[in-house]
Amino acid sequence: MSRKRTAESVSEPSSTPERKRPCWGILISQGSWADRSPLHDAASQGRLLVLRRLLAEGYLANTNTINQVTPLHEACLSGHVACVRALLSVGANVNAATIDGVTPLYNCCASGSIGCMELLLQNGAHMHTRHAHFPSPLHEACRRGNSQCVESLLFHGADPDYQVPHLGSPLYVSCLHRHMACSKILLNRGASVNAGRGGESPLHAAARQDCADLVSVLLDHGAEAKLRDGNGQRPVDLATPGGKTHQLLVTFEVSPRSLCQLCRLRIRNVIGRDRFKQLPLLPLPSLLTQYLEHI
Repeated sequence: MSRKRTAESVSEPSSTPERKRPCWGILISQGSWADRSPLHDAASQGRLLVLRRLLAEGYLANTNTINQVTPLHEACLSGHVACVRALLSVGANVNAATIDGVTPLYNCCASGSIGCMELLLQNGAHMHTRHAHFPSPLHEACRRGNSQCVESLLFHGADPDYQVPHLGSPLYVSCLHRHMACSKILLNRGASVNAGRGGESPLHAAARQDCADLVSVLLDHGAEAKLRDGNGQRPVDLATPGGKTHQLLVTFEVSPRSLCQLCRLRIRNVIGRDRFKQLPLLPLPSLLTQYLEHI
């Protein structure tokens, strides 16, 4: 995120002259940095009239802190759509990155602000970072369970299989944090069901979290139950013995997939991920379209 959340207490003697001067760049309650400007504060608090007045007085929309945090970062993190619109209208850099690689779009995914996100995407926000180790908006949305953000990013062309080395695939992150809605959206948009992190698959992550419903969805989308991770363990080996997830995986390993499942997986593979969103446009009965879309 773009700012610290830890509150800091300040108890300075009132007799010290230096402490009597207004500290306009500090929001003590939010543990902010001393080099924040009034524009940062207005954007963070959603004070649109103050923000407009400051811009009219000559404050630059792209003014930043020593950590390269801009007012646009702050407005997106707090979900203030009107402030985001005002900043973009005067030339705020939609792809500004902090020293940690955090962008305004990433902050939208952290806060779950779909309104701010749509504004950024309409104004040219990049969905993927330039460096592999930088934070990924899609991964952050999956980690937080912000399914609307995931859907919006994919609609605007984000790669559902975009890999970040230390995080793995978006689907893996979603399964690791037990977010069913995000996982379903990724799978229905063609995310690779077996792409995870290192040698561990999303099914491994879901099994370890003992999330039977998510395990069932992954299996229905073609997850390989016999894949082994770096320690040579299958998903069933990671599930709680005797639990619902464990029983589901044991049963699956000895029972073949149904013809219905096999046909759907084969057809979807032939159609290709890039054309999934065009399925409703085909002259097919709605029941068949829903079948192919896993609805």
